[in-house]
Amino acid sequence: MNRPAPQTGTSADKAPPADTRLMADWRRRVGALTDPMRAMLAEVCEQGGPAVADHFYGAMLEDPRAARFLDVNQVRERLKPSLQRWLKALLAATTGEIANLYALQEHVGHVHARIGIPVDLVGRGARMLKDDLHAGIRARAGDDAAALEVVLAVDGLVDIAMETMTRAYARSREVVGALDGSFRLFSLIQNIGTERERQRALLLAWENSLLYALTAEQPGPPQPLLISRSEFGLWFLHKGMASFGDTAETREVSAISERIDAALRERLPTAANAGERRLLLDQLRALADQIRSLVSIMFDGIGDLESGRDALTRLLNRRFLPTILRREISLQANTGRQFAVLMIDLDHFKSINDTHGHAAGDRALQHVASLLMENTRGSDYLFRYGGEEFVVVLGSVDEVEALGIAEGLRRAIAASPVALGDSLRLPVTASLGVAMQDGHPDYERVLARADAAMYQAKRGGRDRVVLAGSDMPDPPGARVLRY
Repeated sequence: MNRPAPQTGTSADKAPPADTRLMADWRRRVGALTDPMRAMLAEVCEQGGPAVADHFYGAMLEDPRAARFLDVNQVRERLKPSLQRWLKALLAATTGEIANLYALQEHVGHVHARIGIPVDLVGRGARMLKDDLHAGIRARAGDDAAALEVVLAVDGLVDIAMETMTRAYARSREVVGALDGSFRLFSLIQNIGTERERQRALLLAWENSLLYALTAEQPGPPQPLLISRSEFGLWFLHKGMASFGDTAETREVSAISERIDAALRERLPTAANAGERRLLLDQLRALADQIRSLVSIMFDGIGDLESGRDALTRLLNRRFLPTILRREISLQANTGRQFAVLMIDLDHFKSINDTHGHAAGDRALQHVASLLMENTRGSDYLFRYGGEEFVVVLGSVDEVEALGIAEGLRRAIAASPVALGDSLRLPVTASLGVAMQDGHPDYERVLARADAAMYQAKRGGRDRVVLAGSDMPDPPGARVLRY
Protein backbone atom coordinates (compact mmCIF):
# COMPACT_ATOMS: atom_id res chain seq x y z
CA MET A 1 0.00 0.00 0.00
CA ASN A 2 1.05 3.56 -0.65
CA ARG A 3 -0.73 4.98 2.35
CA PRO A 4 -0.32 8.43 3.92
CA ALA A 5 -0.33 8.80 7.67
CA PRO A 6 -3.81 9.55 8.99
CA GLN A 7 -4.40 13.29 9.15
CA THR A 8 -8.07 13.81 9.76
CA GLY A 9 -7.77 16.89 11.93
CA THR A 10 -8.04 20.43 10.77
CA SER A 11 -5.03 22.54 9.94
CA ALA A 12 -5.21 23.82 13.49
CA ASP A 13 -3.74 20.49 14.60
CA LYS A 14 -0.52 21.52 12.88
CA ALA A 15 0.55 23.83 15.67
CA PRO A 16 2.37 27.09 14.97
CA PRO A 17 5.63 27.73 16.79
CA ALA A 18 5.28 27.60 20.56
CA ASP A 19 4.65 30.82 22.46
CA THR A 20 8.19 31.57 23.64
CA ARG A 21 7.07 33.93 26.41
CA LEU A 22 4.66 31.37 27.80
CA MET A 23 7.33 28.66 27.64
CA ALA A 24 9.83 30.92 29.43
CA ASP A 25 7.30 31.64 32.18
CA TRP A 26 6.60 27.92 32.54
CA ARG A 27 10.31 27.13 32.89
CA ARG A 28 10.68 29.87 35.47
CA ARG A 29 7.85 28.52 37.57
CA VAL A 30 9.07 24.94 37.36
CA GLY A 31 12.62 26.04 38.19
CA ALA A 32 11.36 27.81 41.31
CA LEU A 33 10.05 24.59 42.86
CA THR A 34 12.25 23.47 45.75
CA ASP A 35 12.90 19.84 46.65
CA PRO A 36 10.55 20.00 49.70
CA MET A 37 7.81 21.48 47.51
CA ARG A 38 8.30 18.73 44.91
CA ALA A 39 8.18 16.08 47.62
CA MET A 40 4.91 17.48 48.99
CA LEU A 41 3.33 17.64 45.52
CA ALA A 42 4.43 14.09 44.75
CA GLU A 43 2.74 12.95 47.98
CA VAL A 44 -0.42 14.90 47.15
CA CYS A 45 -0.61 13.25 43.70
CA GLU A 46 0.24 9.77 44.95
CA GLN A 47 -2.09 9.68 47.94
CA GLY A 48 -4.79 12.13 46.90
CA GLY A 49 -4.86 11.59 43.13
CA PRO A 50 -7.63 8.93 43.10
CA ALA A 51 -9.88 11.05 45.33
CA VAL A 52 -9.26 14.13 43.15
CA ALA A 53 -10.22 12.15 40.02
CA ASP A 54 -13.34 10.73 41.72
CA HIS A 55 -14.48 14.19 42.79
CA PHE A 56 -13.71 15.76 39.41
CA TYR A 57 -15.58 13.22 37.27
CA GLY A 58 -18.35 12.74 39.82
CA ALA A 59 -19.20 16.42 39.49
CA MET A 60 -18.85 16.37 35.71
CA LEU A 61 -21.19 13.39 35.32
CA GLU A 62 -23.84 15.28 37.29
CA ASP A 63 -23.73 18.19 34.84
CA PRO A 64 -25.99 17.50 31.80
CA ARG A 65 -23.71 19.38 29.41
CA ALA A 66 -20.57 17.59 30.59
CA ALA A 67 -22.27 14.18 30.84
CA ARG A 68 -22.99 14.34 27.08
CA PHE A 69 -19.26 13.82 26.48
CA LEU A 70 -18.77 11.11 29.11
CA ASP A 71 -19.98 7.65 30.05
CA VAL A 72 -19.38 5.72 33.26
CA ASN A 73 -17.15 3.02 31.74
CA GLN A 74 -15.02 5.55 29.87
CA VAL A 75 -14.57 7.58 33.05
CA ARG A 76 -13.63 4.58 35.17
CA GLU A 77 -11.32 2.81 32.73
CA ARG A 78 -9.58 5.65 30.91
CA LEU A 79 -10.31 9.16 32.04
CA LYS A 80 -9.68 8.90 35.79
CA PRO A 81 -6.25 7.27 35.31
CA SER A 82 -5.47 9.79 32.57
CA LEU A 83 -6.30 12.73 34.84
CA GLN A 84 -4.02 11.38 37.56
CA ARG A 85 -1.17 10.92 35.06
CA TRP A 86 -1.73 14.45 33.77
CA LEU A 87 -1.56 15.92 37.28
CA LYS A 88 1.57 13.98 38.11
CA ALA A 89 3.29 15.04 34.87
CA LEU A 90 2.32 18.68 35.41
CA LEU A 91 3.40 18.94 39.05
CA ALA A 92 6.54 16.79 38.82
CA ALA A 93 7.97 18.26 35.61
CA THR A 94 11.53 19.48 35.29
CA THR A 95 12.60 22.35 33.08
CA GLY A 96 13.78 19.86 30.45
CA GLU A 97 10.28 18.44 30.14
CA ILE A 98 8.46 21.71 29.42
CA ALA A 99 8.42 21.23 25.63
CA ASN A 100 6.67 17.86 25.98
CA LEU A 101 4.23 19.29 28.53
CA TYR A 102 3.43 22.19 26.22
CA ALA A 103 2.74 19.78 23.33
CA LEU A 104 0.47 17.68 25.56
CA GLN A 105 -1.65 20.67 26.58
CA GLU A 106 -1.93 21.74 22.94
CA HIS A 107 -3.10 18.23 22.01
CA VAL A 108 -5.71 18.25 24.78
CA GLY A 109 -6.93 21.65 23.62
CA HIS A 110 -7.35 20.40 20.05
CA VAL A 111 -9.27 17.33 21.26
CA HIS A 112 -11.57 19.50 23.39
CA ALA A 113 -12.24 21.62 20.30
CA ARG A 114 -12.95 18.57 18.11
CA ILE A 115 -15.39 17.24 20.68
CA GLY A 116 -16.95 20.65 21.24
CA ILE A 117 -16.61 20.82 25.02
CA PRO A 118 -17.80 24.25 26.21
CA VAL A 119 -14.78 26.24 27.34
CA ASP A 120 -16.45 27.23 30.61
CA LEU A 121 -16.60 23.53 31.61
CA VAL A 122 -12.83 23.33 31.16
CA GLY A 123 -12.44 26.41 33.37
CA ARG A 124 -14.71 24.89 36.01
CA GLY A 125 -12.67 21.70 35.96
CA ALA A 126 -9.46 23.64 36.53
CA ARG A 127 -11.02 25.44 39.49
CA MET A 128 -12.16 22.14 41.03
CA LEU A 129 -8.70 20.63 40.62
CA LYS A 130 -7.05 23.61 42.30
CA ASP A 131 -9.50 23.47 45.22
CA ASP A 132 -8.75 19.79 45.82
CA LEU A 133 -5.00 20.33 45.49
CA HIS A 134 -5.18 23.24 47.93
CA ALA A 135 -6.87 21.00 50.50
CA GLY A 136 -4.22 18.31 50.08
CA ILE A 137 -1.41 20.87 50.42
CA ARG A 138 -2.88 22.45 53.57
CA ALA A 139 -3.23 19.02 55.16
CA ARG A 140 0.46 18.29 54.63
CA ALA A 141 2.11 21.68 55.11
CA GLY A 142 3.68 22.47 58.47
CA ASP A 143 2.35 26.05 58.60
CA ASP A 144 0.25 28.53 56.63
CA ALA A 145 3.26 30.25 55.09
CA ALA A 146 4.59 26.96 53.65
CA ALA A 147 1.12 26.02 52.40
CA LEU A 148 0.68 29.40 50.71
CA GLU A 149 3.99 29.09 48.89
CA VAL A 150 3.07 25.69 47.42
CA VAL A 151 -0.52 26.73 46.65
CA LEU A 152 0.70 29.72 44.65
CA ALA A 153 3.14 27.51 42.74
CA VAL A 154 0.42 24.96 41.93
CA ASP A 155 -2.01 27.66 40.82
CA GLY A 156 0.58 29.05 38.44
CA LEU A 157 1.29 25.63 36.91
CA VAL A 158 -2.39 24.75 36.45
CA ASP A 159 -3.16 28.20 35.03
CA ILE A 160 -0.35 28.06 32.51
CA ALA A 161 -1.44 24.59 31.39
CA MET A 162 -5.00 25.91 30.94
CA GLU A 163 -3.70 28.90 28.99
CA THR A 164 -1.85 26.57 26.62
CA MET A 165 -4.96 24.40 26.18
CA THR A 166 -7.15 27.44 25.55
CA ARG A 167 -4.74 28.81 22.97
CA ALA A 168 -4.96 25.57 20.99
CA TYR A 169 -8.72 25.32 21.57
CA ALA A 170 -9.37 28.80 20.18
CA ARG A 171 -7.20 28.19 17.12
CA SER A 172 -8.98 24.89 16.37
CA ARG A 173 -12.45 26.38 16.78
CA GLU A 174 -11.61 29.24 14.42
CA VAL A 175 -10.48 26.80 11.74
CA VAL A 176 -13.47 24.53 12.34
CA GLY A 177 -15.86 27.46 11.95
CA ALA A 178 -14.27 28.48 8.66
CA LEU A 179 -14.29 24.87 7.41
CA ASP A 180 -17.94 24.35 8.32
CA GLY A 181 -18.82 27.54 6.49
CA SER A 182 -16.91 26.36 3.43
CA PHE A 183 -18.73 23.06 3.60
CA ARG A 184 -22.11 24.76 3.48
CA LEU A 185 -21.02 26.66 0.39
CA PHE A 186 -19.64 23.52 -1.17
CA SER A 187 -22.85 21.70 -0.17
CA LEU A 188 -21.79 18.34 -1.59
CA ILE A 189 -23.69 19.05 -4.77
CA GLN A 190 -21.80 18.64 -8.02
CA ASN A 191 -24.67 19.75 -10.24
CA ILE A 192 -27.20 21.97 -8.50
CA GLY A 193 -29.87 21.59 -11.16
CA THR A 194 -29.60 17.81 -11.23
CA GLU A 195 -29.65 17.54 -7.45
CA ARG A 196 -32.66 19.83 -7.19
CA GLU A 197 -34.65 17.65 -9.59
CA ARG A 198 -33.48 14.47 -7.91
CA GLN A 199 -34.77 15.61 -4.53
CA ARG A 200 -38.06 16.77 -6.04
CA ALA A 201 -38.42 13.32 -7.61
CA LEU A 202 -37.67 11.59 -4.31
CA LEU A 203 -40.26 13.73 -2.55
CA LEU A 204 -42.79 12.85 -5.25
CA ALA A 205 -41.92 9.16 -4.88
CA TRP A 206 -42.69 9.41 -1.17
CA GLU A 207 -46.03 11.06 -1.97
CA ASN A 208 -46.88 8.29 -4.43
CA SER A 209 -46.11 5.60 -1.87
CA LEU A 210 -48.31 7.48 0.59
CA LEU A 211 -51.11 7.70 -1.98
CA TYR A 212 -50.91 3.97 -2.71
CA ALA A 213 -50.94 3.02 0.97
CA LEU A 214 -53.77 5.33 2.08
CA THR A 215 -56.07 4.36 -0.77
CA ALA A 216 -55.59 0.64 -0.14
CA GLU A 217 -58.08 -1.35 1.94
CA GLN A 218 -55.34 -2.27 4.42
CA PRO A 219 -52.89 0.67 4.65
CA GLY A 220 -50.50 -1.13 7.01
CA PRO A 221 -48.41 0.35 9.84
CA PRO A 222 -47.24 3.99 9.66
CA GLN A 223 -43.50 3.33 10.16
CA PRO A 224 -42.59 2.58 6.50
CA LEU A 225 -44.49 5.72 5.38
CA LEU A 226 -42.67 8.21 7.62
CA ILE A 227 -41.06 10.97 5.60
CA SER A 228 -38.04 10.89 7.92
CA ARG A 229 -37.38 7.32 6.74
CA SER A 230 -37.82 8.09 3.04
CA GLU A 231 -34.92 8.65 0.66
CA PHE A 232 -35.74 12.34 0.65
CA GLY A 233 -35.92 12.47 4.47
CA LEU A 234 -32.56 10.76 4.89
CA TRP A 235 -30.95 13.08 2.33
CA PHE A 236 -32.34 16.13 4.10
CA LEU A 237 -31.23 14.96 7.55
CA HIS A 238 -27.71 13.93 6.64
CA LYS A 239 -26.88 16.16 3.66
CA GLY A 240 -29.47 18.87 3.12
CA MET A 241 -29.23 20.39 6.60
CA ALA A 242 -25.44 20.18 6.54
CA SER A 243 -25.28 21.76 3.09
CA PHE A 244 -27.70 24.65 3.61
CA GLY A 245 -26.95 25.28 7.28
CA ASP A 246 -29.28 26.42 10.05
CA THR A 247 -31.68 28.68 8.16
CA ALA A 248 -35.35 29.57 8.45
CA GLU A 249 -36.06 27.25 5.51
CA THR A 250 -34.23 24.21 6.92
CA ARG A 251 -35.88 24.70 10.31
CA GLU A 252 -39.30 24.91 8.64
CA VAL A 253 -38.69 21.75 6.57
CA SER A 254 -37.71 19.95 9.78
CA ALA A 255 -40.81 21.17 11.57
CA ILE A 256 -43.15 20.18 8.72
CA SER A 257 -41.52 16.75 8.46
CA GLU A 258 -42.12 16.21 12.17
CA ARG A 259 -45.78 17.22 11.73
CA ILE A 260 -46.17 14.74 8.87
CA ASP A 261 -44.67 11.87 10.86
CA ALA A 262 -46.67 12.74 13.97
CA ALA A 263 -49.91 12.75 11.95
CA LEU A 264 -49.11 9.36 10.44
CA ARG A 265 -48.29 7.82 13.81
CA GLU A 266 -51.33 9.24 15.58
CA ARG A 267 -54.07 9.15 12.93
CA LEU A 268 -53.31 6.32 10.52
CA PRO A 269 -53.92 3.48 13.01
CA THR A 270 -57.35 4.95 13.88
CA ALA A 271 -58.40 5.92 10.33
CA ALA A 272 -61.13 3.30 10.07
CA ASN A 273 -62.56 4.15 6.65
CA ALA A 274 -61.54 5.45 3.25
CA GLY A 275 -62.94 8.92 3.93
CA GLU A 276 -60.76 9.48 6.98
CA ARG A 277 -57.70 8.20 5.17
CA ARG A 278 -58.45 10.47 2.19
CA LEU A 279 -58.69 13.50 4.48
CA LEU A 280 -55.36 12.54 6.07
CA LEU A 281 -53.78 12.10 2.62
CA ASP A 282 -54.94 15.55 1.45
CA GLN A 283 -53.50 17.21 4.55
CA LEU A 284 -50.16 15.41 4.22
CA ARG A 285 -49.85 16.28 0.53
CA ALA A 286 -50.48 19.94 1.34
CA LEU A 287 -47.63 19.79 3.84
CA ALA A 288 -45.43 18.09 1.21
CA ASP A 289 -46.18 21.00 -1.17
CA GLN A 290 -44.83 23.36 1.49
CA ILE A 291 -41.64 21.29 1.75
CA ARG A 292 -41.27 21.31 -2.04
CA SER A 293 -41.47 25.11 -2.12
CA LEU A 294 -38.98 25.48 0.72
CA VAL A 295 -36.50 23.12 -0.95
CA SER A 296 -36.70 25.19 -4.14
CA ILE A 297 -35.94 28.34 -2.14
CA MET A 298 -32.95 26.61 -0.52
CA PHE A 299 -31.49 25.54 -3.86
CA ASP A 300 -32.08 28.98 -5.35
CA GLY A 301 -30.06 30.50 -2.52
CA ILE A 302 -26.93 28.43 -3.06
CA GLY A 303 -23.94 30.51 -4.11
CA ASP A 304 -20.69 29.53 -5.77
CA LEU A 305 -19.25 26.25 -4.56
CA GLU A 306 -15.74 25.87 -3.22
CA SER A 307 -13.53 23.02 -4.32
CA GLY A 308 -13.85 19.99 -2.10
CA ARG A 309 -13.74 17.08 -4.54
CA ASP A 310 -10.94 14.76 -5.44
CA ALA A 311 -9.89 15.65 -8.98
CA LEU A 312 -9.40 12.02 -10.06
CA THR A 313 -12.45 10.24 -8.63
CA ARG A 314 -14.85 13.20 -8.13
CA LEU A 315 -15.60 11.92 -4.65
CA LEU A 316 -15.22 14.24 -1.71
CA ASN A 317 -11.67 14.76 -0.58
CA ARG A 318 -10.76 14.44 3.09
CA ARG A 319 -11.05 18.18 3.67
CA PHE A 320 -14.65 17.95 4.87
CA LEU A 321 -14.44 14.59 6.66
CA PRO A 322 -14.11 16.18 10.15
CA THR A 323 -17.15 18.36 9.44
CA ILE A 324 -19.26 15.36 8.44
CA LEU A 325 -18.18 13.19 11.38
CA ARG A 326 -18.76 15.97 13.90
CA ARG A 327 -22.25 16.48 12.53
CA GLU A 328 -23.10 12.76 12.58
CA ILE A 329 -21.93 12.58 16.20
CA SER A 330 -24.18 15.51 17.04
CA LEU A 331 -27.10 13.89 15.21
CA GLN A 332 -26.62 10.67 17.15
CA ALA A 333 -26.53 12.57 20.45
CA ASN A 334 -29.71 14.48 19.59
CA THR A 335 -31.75 11.82 17.75
CA GLY A 336 -30.28 8.47 18.79
CA ARG A 337 -29.63 7.56 15.15
CA GLN A 338 -26.43 5.57 14.96
CA PHE A 339 -23.93 5.90 12.13
CA ALA A 340 -21.03 3.85 10.82
CA VAL A 341 -17.71 4.50 9.11
CA LEU A 342 -16.32 2.18 6.44
CA MET A 343 -12.61 2.26 5.66
CA ILE A 344 -11.91 0.67 2.26
CA ASP A 345 -8.47 -0.17 0.91
CA LEU A 346 -7.83 -1.72 -2.51
CA ASP A 347 -5.82 -4.93 -2.24
CA HIS A 348 -2.36 -5.16 -3.86
CA PHE A 349 -2.75 -1.72 -5.38
CA LYS A 350 1.01 -1.16 -5.61
CA SER A 351 1.33 -4.17 -7.91
CA ILE A 352 -1.26 -2.62 -10.25
CA ASN A 353 0.86 0.51 -10.61
CA ASP A 354 4.10 -1.50 -10.90
CA THR A 355 2.75 -3.99 -13.45
CA HIS A 356 0.34 -1.94 -15.54
CA GLY A 357 1.45 1.64 -14.90
CA HIS A 358 -0.01 4.55 -12.98
CA ALA A 359 -2.64 5.20 -15.65
CA ALA A 360 -4.08 1.76 -14.90
CA GLY A 361 -3.98 2.56 -11.19
CA ASP A 362 -5.89 5.79 -11.80
CA ARG A 363 -8.44 3.89 -13.87
CA ALA A 364 -8.89 1.39 -11.04
CA LEU A 365 -9.51 4.19 -8.54
CA GLN A 366 -12.08 5.81 -10.82
CA HIS A 367 -13.77 2.46 -11.39
CA VAL A 368 -14.05 1.72 -7.68
CA ALA A 369 -15.33 5.24 -6.99
CA SER A 370 -18.12 4.63 -9.53
CA LEU A 371 -19.01 1.34 -7.85
CA LEU A 372 -19.19 3.08 -4.46
CA MET A 373 -21.58 5.68 -5.86
CA GLU A 374 -23.75 2.99 -7.47
CA ASN A 375 -23.98 0.83 -4.36
CA THR A 376 -24.59 3.36 -1.58
CA ARG A 377 -27.55 5.54 -0.65
CA GLY A 378 -28.04 9.18 -1.51
CA SER A 379 -27.70 10.07 2.18
CA ASP A 380 -24.24 8.46 2.50
CA TYR A 381 -20.95 10.34 2.18
CA LEU A 382 -18.14 9.06 -0.03
CA PHE A 383 -14.53 10.23 0.36
CA ARG A 384 -11.26 9.45 -1.28
CA TYR A 385 -9.20 9.31 1.89
CA GLY A 386 -5.80 9.18 0.22
CA GLY A 387 -3.86 6.85 -2.05
CA GLU A 388 -5.98 3.76 -2.65
CA GLU A 389 -8.17 4.27 0.42
CA PHE A 390 -11.78 5.37 0.56
CA VAL A 391 -14.06 6.28 3.46
CA VAL A 392 -17.84 5.89 3.49
CA VAL A 393 -19.97 7.46 6.22
CA LEU A 394 -23.33 5.70 6.61
CA GLY A 395 -25.99 7.67 8.45
CA SER A 396 -28.99 6.15 10.25
CA VAL A 397 -27.81 2.54 10.22
CA ASP A 398 -27.49 -0.21 12.79
CA GLU A 399 -24.72 -2.80 12.85
CA VAL A 400 -26.57 -5.30 10.65
CA GLU A 401 -27.36 -2.67 8.02
CA ALA A 402 -23.79 -1.32 8.01
CA LEU A 403 -22.29 -4.79 7.59
CA GLY A 404 -24.78 -5.54 4.81
CA ILE A 405 -23.81 -2.40 2.89
CA ALA A 406 -20.11 -3.12 3.41
CA GLU A 407 -20.48 -6.70 2.20
CA GLY A 408 -22.44 -5.47 -0.83
CA LEU A 409 -19.62 -3.07 -1.69
CA ARG A 410 -17.02 -5.81 -1.29
CA ARG A 411 -18.94 -8.13 -3.62
CA ALA A 412 -19.55 -5.37 -6.17
CA ILE A 413 -15.84 -4.53 -6.35
CA ALA A 414 -14.77 -8.19 -6.59
CA ALA A 415 -17.37 -8.93 -9.29
CA SER A 416 -16.44 -5.98 -11.52
CA PRO A 417 -12.92 -6.09 -12.98
CA VAL A 418 -11.38 -2.91 -14.34
CA ALA A 419 -11.40 -2.55 -18.13
CA LEU A 420 -7.92 -1.54 -19.34
CA GLY A 421 -8.50 -1.80 -23.08
CA ASP A 422 -7.65 -4.50 -25.64
CA SER A 423 -10.07 -6.84 -23.85
CA LEU A 424 -7.87 -6.78 -20.74
CA ARG A 425 -9.87 -7.05 -17.52
CA LEU A 426 -8.01 -6.47 -14.29
CA PRO A 427 -9.50 -8.15 -11.18
CA VAL A 428 -9.68 -5.87 -8.15
CA THR A 429 -10.65 -6.66 -4.56
CA ALA A 430 -10.85 -4.56 -1.43
CA SER A 431 -10.52 -4.97 2.32
CA LEU A 432 -13.14 -3.17 4.39
CA GLY A 433 -13.21 -2.14 8.05
CA VAL A 434 -16.53 -1.22 9.65
CA ALA A 435 -16.81 0.82 12.86
CA MET A 436 -20.09 1.75 14.53
CA GLN A 437 -20.13 5.03 16.41
CA ASP A 438 -19.92 4.00 20.06
CA GLY A 439 -21.03 7.28 21.62
CA HIS A 440 -17.54 8.73 22.03
CA PRO A 441 -17.64 12.42 21.06
CA ASP A 442 -14.25 12.54 19.29
CA TYR A 443 -14.59 11.74 15.58
CA GLU A 444 -11.00 10.51 15.34
CA ARG A 445 -11.90 7.55 17.56
CA VAL A 446 -14.48 6.03 15.19
CA LEU A 447 -12.17 6.65 12.23
CA ALA A 448 -9.24 4.97 13.99
CA ARG A 449 -11.43 1.97 14.85
CA ALA A 450 -12.50 1.61 11.21
CA ASP A 451 -8.82 1.87 10.22
CA ALA A 452 -7.88 -0.89 12.68
CA ALA A 453 -10.66 -3.14 11.37
CA MET A 454 -9.51 -2.57 7.79
CA TYR A 455 -5.96 -3.61 8.72
CA GLN A 456 -7.40 -6.70 10.41
CA ALA A 457 -9.11 -7.53 7.11
CA LYS A 458 -5.75 -7.14 5.36
CA ARG A 459 -4.01 -9.41 7.84
CA GLY A 460 -6.84 -11.93 7.62
CA GLY A 461 -6.37 -12.56 3.91
CA ARG A 462 -7.87 -9.49 2.15
CA ASP A 463 -11.12 -9.28 0.16
CA ARG A 464 -13.21 -9.34 3.33
CA VAL A 465 -15.19 -7.21 5.77
CA VAL A 466 -14.21 -6.91 9.44
CA LEU A 467 -16.24 -5.23 12.17
CA ALA A 468 -14.20 -3.16 14.64
CA GLY A 469 -14.01 -4.61 18.14
CA SER A 470 -12.77 -3.13 21.39
CA ASP A 471 -9.64 -5.32 21.50
CA MET A 472 -8.19 -4.57 18.06
CA PRO A 473 -4.54 -3.52 17.78
CA ASP A 474 -3.86 -0.02 16.51
CA PRO A 475 -3.19 0.33 12.75
CA PRO A 476 0.31 1.41 11.65
CA GLY A 477 0.82 5.16 11.98
CA ALA A 478 -2.43 5.74 13.84
CA ARG A 479 -2.78 8.71 16.13
CA VAL A 480 -4.26 7.20 19.26
CA LEU A 481 -5.41 9.49 22.06
CA ARG A 482 -3.56 8.71 25.30
CA TYR A 483 -4.11 11.75 27.47
